[in-house]
Parts: sequence; C-alpha cells; structure tokens
Amino acid sequence: MDAPLYQPDALRNFAREIFEHFAVPSSDAELAADVLAYSDEHGIDSHGIARLETYYDLLREGRINPDPKLSFIREKGSVATVDGDNGLGLVVGPKCMEIAMDKAIEHGSGWIAVSNTNHYGAAGYYPAMALSRDMIGLSMTNTTKGVAPFNGIEKKLGTNPIAIAFPTSLEPPVMIDMASSTVAYGKVEIAHRENKKVPQGWCIDKYGHTTLLPEQMMNGGALLPLGSDKDGSGHKGYCLATMVDVLSAVLSGANWGPFAIPFAINVQVSASEQVGKGIGHFFGAWDIEGFRDIQSFKASMDDWVREMRNTPSLDPNTPVLIPGDPERIAYQERMKSGIPLNQKVIESLARISRQTGIALSGPN
Repeated sequence: MDAPLYQPDALRNFAREIFEHFAVPSSDAELAADVLAYSDEHGIDSHGIARLETYYDLLREGRINPDPKLSFIREKGSVATVDGDNGLGLVVGPKCMEIAMDKAIEHGSGWIAVSNTNHYGAAGYYPAMALSRDMIGLSMTNTTKGVAPFNGIEKKLGTNPIAIAFPTSLEPPVMIDMASSTVAYGKVEIAHRENKKVPQGWCIDKYGHTTLLPEQMMNGGALLPLGSDKDGSGHKGYCLATMVDVLSAVLSGANWGPFAIPFAINVQVSASEQVGKGIGHFFGAWDIEGFRDIQSFKASMDDWVREMRNTPSLDPNTPVLIPGDPERIAYQERMKSGIPLNQKVIESLARISRQTGIALSGPN
C-alpha cells in the first residue's frame, strides 16, 4: 500500500503551530518549520516532519530554550564563535548562516563555529541559503554518537554531515549534502519503521559483525564510516567525520565525539558527562567576487554541469546526475502530489495533535 500523501503547506503550518505552542516566537517558529519543510519537500524524509516528535518532547520537557538569545563568545574579522543559548538548531542554524554570509560580504569569507545548540535538521538547507546571495555556502554539524571509528566496534562519532552549494547561471546549482557515515542514521530508522533490512556495509552489531537488521545496529551496534571497511577505504569517511567533529565541536567548545548530546527524549545527560555545551555547528560562506567575476564563475559552473550530464551512462535508462538532482526531482514531484508519510510518523503527529489541540489536515 502506498504511503498517504499530505499537502506540503499542511505539514508546514502544523509544525509552525506546534513550535508556537511552546512560545517559540512566530518568526522563529516559521523559520524552524521552513527547515523541516525543506527536508520533506526535497525527499529527505529522515530529517523532516518525522523529527517533529522529538523536538516536541524536548520542548515540552524544557530541555530546549524556545526563545534563545544568540551571543558572540569570540570574534575576529571573518571568524566568530556563537553561543546558541540552547535554542532549536532549526533557528540557531539559519541565523548563524546569515552571520557567516554577512561576514563574507565584508571580509570575502565568513566562518562561524556554534556551541550550545541542538539538532539543526538537514545540513543542505544552510548552503542553499547562500545561493540567493550568489555565494558558495558550507555547513556541517556533529551529531549523537552512532558511528564506529575506522576499524573500531564502539560508537564514538556522529553521522557528522557536510553540505556545500555552488551557484550557477542557467543550469541548476550544484548542491552536495552527505553524511560522513555510510548512511544517515535516519535511514536506518526508516528501515526499522518499515520492517525492512538494510544493505550490506551500513551497520555492525554490538560484536562488530556486519548486520542487515536495523534493530541490531540500534541495540548496541554502530553505523560504519563512509566506505565501510578497509576494502572500501573506510578510513576516508572516518577522516571526514573527524574534520566535522573538530570544526563543529572542538573549535566551538561544544560536546565532541561520544559526548555529543543525544537528540532523544529518553536520554538525560548530566553536566559531569559533558565536555562542552550542547552540540556544535560550523558554517562558511565565500564571496565569489573575491576569486573571479561572479557571472564568469556561474557560466563556468554551467559548463561543468553540462559536461557531467553528457557523460555516457553505465545504464542507458539512468542518466548521470549532478549533486542535488535527486532532491530537485523529489521537490518537483512532491510539490505536485504531496508528501508521503509513514504510518508511524502519522501516529506520532496524531499524538502531538491530541495533546496540543492543534489540528493536522488529513491526507489528500
């Protein structure tokens, strides 16, 4: 049976009203809902409305500040460290990306490390912000431990995503959004919700053995770094995860590695179990005019895109894509037909609706 389809605006409005229910200022609630909507509308089901339940629970328990006041811890020229005041990452993130872009206008580039913040949704949302200002944008964040270091069997790192976007002129922008693990943890959650197995090379169980069963990874096992093992050059994913962890957390003074605060209501972390404040993000923006004429750069990017698209494909029925194409394809489809929701996600939204009295419009 196909998943029920919900109107994008209905999900967006429901999320906004839920955030407002917890005294999140209206402008911030709209911003947070926009970040979640970006994921659902672009086919990133692991980071959209499916995450609302956890934000809801954490706000209800007072573990996230609904109205944070961002402050600079340190600042020097194009770089700064920002304290997110334990706010929603969905709000702290966009505001800090704006700071990075403003600094890029002034200095040619802007670099913002953030501590004392929370889960910020899909990493790709933030560099996409830079496209509207004809900039190159970068974003990364550390996350709850779930990934074993290369050749290890214990969770020490998060999926630690990296995202970057490059503007173009006539062709679609090049947008990269990837976890430094073999796969985002949310995809394992999706497989678990749907009672499906996961592909070989994604996970190990608590004994370090490869497993295809999501629950064995979730119950003491771990995800593997990008590349999985020695034969797949898994050390490269480990190195990428290390870079994200250091820039996002060690540099900002957030909790790094296995100390990253879990994005979960059923886990309470005491101050003695922390080495910093909250989790961390890192944002960057480049003013292309500092390198070359912006229109020339964008024309060259168009040429780059066309060259990649014209590559002969291994499968005649599957053309060579450029980074960002799958999300664009999903966006075109979902804005017409609607957002498919898993039954367990629908049940979680129904619970939130009952407890708050905020109605969610039904499926198409």
